[in-house]
Amino acid sequence: MTSLSSSRTDAAVPNASPATPAFGLTDAGLVLMATIWGVNFSVVKAGLQALTPLSFTAVRMVLAALVLFGIARFARDAWPSRRDTGRLLLLGLLGNGFYQLLFISGLARTRAGIAALIVAAGPAWIAIISRLLGRERVSRLGWAGIGLQLLGVLCVVGSTQAFEAGESGLLGALLISLGSIAWALYSILLQPYTLRSNGLHLSAITLASGAAMMALVGMPDMVRLDWGAVSLTGWMSVAYAAFLAMVVAYLLFYRGVRVLGPTKTSMYGNLQPIVALAVAWVMLHETPTPWQLLGAGFIMAGLLVSRTAKVRPAPEALEEAA
Repeated sequence: MTSLSSSRTDAAVPNASPATPAFGLTDAGLVLMATIWGVNFSVVKAGLQALTPLSFTAVRMVLAALVLFGIARFARDAWPSRRDTGRLLLLGLLGNGFYQLLFISGLARTRAGIAALIVAAGPAWIAIISRLLGRERVSRLGWAGIGLQLLGVLCVVGSTQAFEAGESGLLGALLISLGSIAWALYSILLQPYTLRSNGLHLSAITLASGAAMMALVGMPDMVRLDWGAVSLTGWMSVAYAAFLAMVVAYLLFYRGVRVLGPTKTSMYGNLQPIVALAVAWVMLHETPTPWQLLGAGFIMAGLLVSRTAKVRPAPEALEEAA
């Protein structure tokens, strides 16, 4: 989120555009994917009652990496070259290491619904960074959508001062925002590799280095933790966050990219914050505030506007590709 989340946008997936079939099993799988990721915010928040943030994330990521590697071995495509693998491992430190570190540190300090809304605005950061790096040029309509998303994030982050968490909640929201920026940069830098490698292989390799980093960072917490005292709810939260959110949802995501294409697949990700807010309301009793709902409206409107806007590669990016 992820939490690996709706910010898995076109920048991080192959540029395939297959014919779009009628609503079917693939679409149903993408609805399930968005639901899994939306519920995951509350599940992780509940799991943090039994484990420390670093130990929770380290165990979750190591388990997910092992399972994902096992599944990726059955992919027919060749694994990336040794040179690409080395670079992907470095990218994994950014996209799965630093991102997860910032995300879990932020989620431990603020509400699950707040985290979901901030993560949902990730495509805005991708567009901004792509423009700064000279990768893409965004139309005026696209910038309007980006502006709406950032305005929504500002409403959400600013509203944390009114919560019982006080300054801690604001710090948590800012950490998650920084994590979203890290994920956006990772997505853009990963894009060239998606054109020549299987998505499962990319996920397994980048998750492996991120998991190794989190295991190292979380080692002191894991040594001090009384594992025998961890509740059943804690273990169930770890299992959900590892196997459903980081494995099953990923498999559904890549199937969607292969069958429906990246744009329509990413559209389903827009359901995630809606699910997250509803589940946090029921499961954690996080009643949305007016500012939070206003921010959600801006973010969702911005996402819809951005989806209809044209984005084209910058001339210098085309020259590099040639």
